[in-house]
Amino acid sequence: MDNHHLKLNPGKTELIFIPALSSPLLDFSISLGDTLVMSSPCAKNLGVVMDNRLSLSKNIAMGSRACRFFLYNIRRIRPFLTTYSTQLLVQAMVLSRLDYCNSLLAGLLASSIRPLQLIQNAAARLVFNLPRHSHVTPLLTTLHWLPVMARIKFKTLVLAYQAVKGSAPAYLHKIFKPYMPARPLHSTTSGRLAPPPLRTCASRSCFLSVLAP
Repeated sequence: MDNHHLKLNPGKTELIFIPALSSPLLDFSISLGDTLVMSSPCAKNLGVVMDNRLSLSKNIAMGSRACRFFLYNIRRIRPFLTTYSTQLLVQAMVLSRLDYCNSLLAGLLASSIRPLQLIQNAAARLVFNLPRHSHVTPLLTTLHWLPVMARIKFKTLVLAYQAVKGSAPAYLHKIFKPYMPARPLHSTTSGRLAPPPLRTCASRSCFLSVLAP
C-alpha cells in the first residue's frame, strides 16, 4: 500500500466473508491496529454492493432506487424538454447506472434482473412521454436500446474479446483458454474459447469463463 501512496482507514474498512456454495456462513472478525472489524453480510466496493452469497440483490435494489429517483426528477421537467433532449438526459443519468459493472450480473436469473428491466421500460416511456402501460418493445427498437439482459451479455462478450486480444487486465486474460481440438480441424484457427470443466464452475466467481465461450 505504501508503494501506491495508500493508507488504510480502519474506521471505514468493511469485511465480508464469501464461503463456498455449500458452506455455512461464519461470523468472524479481524483486528486492524486498535480497531476490531466485524464481518458484515454486504460491503460496497467501487460503488458495487457485494453480498456474502454473490446474489447482488442489494446492489440491484440500490441501483433501481437511484434510477427511480432520477426518473422522478426528469419527469417533473419533461414538459419543457424535447424528445431528443430527454433521451440524452435519460441515457446519461439512468442507462449509465444500469450499465455500470453490469457484467457482474451475468448468470443471474431473469427474475433477479427484472427490476432493472422495469427501470429501462419506464425510461423509454418517459422519453416518448407515453402512459405507464404502453407497449415498450417498439420504443426500445426506436431508441436502439438493447434490453438489460442483452446489455449484460454484450458487456460480457466485450470483456472476453479484450481478454483474448490482450487489452484486458491480466487476471481476466488468464481465465480464458483457446479451444484446441484433439485432432487437426478447421475450427483450430477459428479463435474459439474452451469452456472450463463443469466441476470447476459451481461458483459465480467463475461465471465469466463459462458464459463467454
